[in-house]
Amino acid sequence: MRIVFAGTPEFAVPCLRAAASKGEVVAVYTQPDRPAGRGRGLTPSPVKLEAVQRGIPVHQPENFRSAESKAVLRALKPDVMVVVAYGLILPQSVLDIPEHGCWNVHASLLPRWRGAAPIQRAIEAGDTRTGVCLMQMEKGLDTGPVLLAQALDIGPEETGGQLHDRLSELGARVLSDALGLLRATIQLPPHPQPAEGVTYAHKLDKAEAKLDWSQPATVLANKVRAFNPWPVAEAQLAGERVRVHAARALDETHDAAPGSVLHAGREGIDIACGKGVLRLQTLQRDGGKPISAQDYRNARRDVFA
Repeated sequence: MRIVFAGTPEFAVPCLRAAASKGEVVAVYTQPDRPAGRGRGLTPSPVKLEAVQRGIPVHQPENFRSAESKAVLRALKPDVMVVVAYGLILPQSVLDIPEHGCWNVHASLLPRWRGAAPIQRAIEAGDTRTGVCLMQMEKGLDTGPVLLAQALDIGPEETGGQLHDRLSELGARVLSDALGLLRATIQLPPHPQPAEGVTYAHKLDKAEAKLDWSQPATVLANKVRAFNPWPVAEAQLAGERVRVHAARALDETHDAAPGSVLHAGREGIDIACGKGVLRLQTLQRDGGKPISAQDYRNARRDVFA
């Protein structure tokens, strides 16, 4: 079974390994090397590094507009193309090349959270359940029929990073099952997505990271979890900007102005919100490392006497 794999970030690496265990990965497509780090040197994607280590040929086109890019893919004679967080939109002329089309591993229970950031948006919205769908790709954005799906519960304190890692591994298991069935010539029945319940997971923006104390504490706590490890929530506290890595919503009533410090103790720093209280547990000052709220309080004795 000839597989072409297309993916870019760390999330896609377990799926590449799963594909390699079920068939011959004849080529890997990934985004071109991008400037990264303090030196802004060109850096290969995690998927490229894995492919090179496995000796799999790597292709890095800017897009698939040219006839040449499509001819290269067609010459590979793929039975199926597996796409996982690739980052390029594939035109119909590309989707039609593999014998069994293109499969996409998507980190949500479609049609909820179509789009770029389904993991973080699920946590931000307060969802308690999510999962992975293996979808037969079509021209629309994550609109194709679902071939296989598996769900999991979101932990009450689970962060975007933690859920990312669990869904990455779950996606690899779902893909492995599907490729095993394809290899055994068992057709996976496509299940069209329902028209109801469609939501879109728009790309994360750093500008969203700022906490608005007038919002309910539960909303802010979900945002803190969702935006860890990136872009990390930030807030104004005691006259300075801090990044908030961990916080918990408390169902407590108060009549203080939003943003007021209600209490600073060993367990955290309690901030008045539009509804309820947000207990800040792990903070980071500009230029510093993440520290406990107690260590932050000790460093700011001018404020927290």
